[in-house]
Amino acid sequence: MKANDNSEKNILHPRNLHRARYDFEKLISNCPELKAFVSVNKHGIETIDFSNPKAVKTLNSALLQTYYGIQNWDIPKNYLCPPIPGRADYIHYIADLLAESNNNQIPNTSSVLGLDIGTGANCIYPILGNSIYNWSFVATDIDKKSIENCSKIIEANPKLIDAISLQQQTESRFIFKNIITPEDRFTFTMCNPPFHASAEEANKSASRKVSNLNPKEKRNTNPVLNFGGQNAELWCNGGEIGFITQMIYESAKYASQVLWFTTLVSKKENLSSIYKTLKKVNAVSVQTIDMAQGQKNSRIVAWSFLNDAQRKATI
Repeated sequence: MKANDNSEKNILHPRNLHRARYDFEKLISNCPELKAFVSVNKHGIETIDFSNPKAVKTLNSALLQTYYGIQNWDIPKNYLCPPIPGRADYIHYIADLLAESNNNQIPNTSSVLGLDIGTGANCIYPILGNSIYNWSFVATDIDKKSIENCSKIIEANPKLIDAISLQQQTESRFIFKNIITPEDRFTFTMCNPPFHASAEEANKSASRKVSNLNPKEKRNTNPVLNFGGQNAELWCNGGEIGFITQMIYESAKYASQVLWFTTLVSKKENLSSIYKTLKKVNAVSVQTIDMAQGQKNSRIVAWSFLNDAQRKATI
């Protein structure tokens, strides 16, 4: 999310609204609080201090208000504050995936139902998916405070009330169980899984991140994350690969109830293991969609247990 380098943002999805530099004049006109965090850098370009969590949260609020019509978006202190451009990319690439089974037309109706696993306190994927494509969502999380905050965001935006439903996962060892009922039919699932295998690993990564954003800041054993994050958002036993492996095995139990299962995969070295697990559960179709935001490379892995004809009949 560097605001001073167009080359890092023009590799975002072609439909992403954030490929150009941030229009701070426009953003401040909609969110005056942002003005206090905007300054001119040594290149003469307006930007914010991306190592300041309050600045990042206020920028997010301004972006959501200006481009997606979302009012009063807020998250509790130290909860994950997602970079909007990258989150929007995931939504756009899912739209492309769905279009493949719909005569290359993106389905932009409320009948498209997504399941967001681990929505966090920010509810960002359902907000963007509904605002951009009019999709409906079930958003889940194991953290009660996250669900409560998402409820506040939805209540503050009447257009979201009928579009997003919330459900707390009561057992942390499960992903789809307790959430998908026998009657449910989802167009897709999506997930940004915890990256790290322990709190210590998460803290080390956070320390490096803060240091890279602000080299003058001393290394801290308990750094303030610019994008925040609670334990369940940042780490789990087994880390990213453990979480995704569990997700794949569980997905096979709901093979006929979901058109596409998808997840972000941040670590390229995890792909070979993921492909092996997908082969074990007899996934019919597997796609890997590369994503790149700034200096970070990521990808979406999508899998389906339905064949082409079945997927076309589903949308």
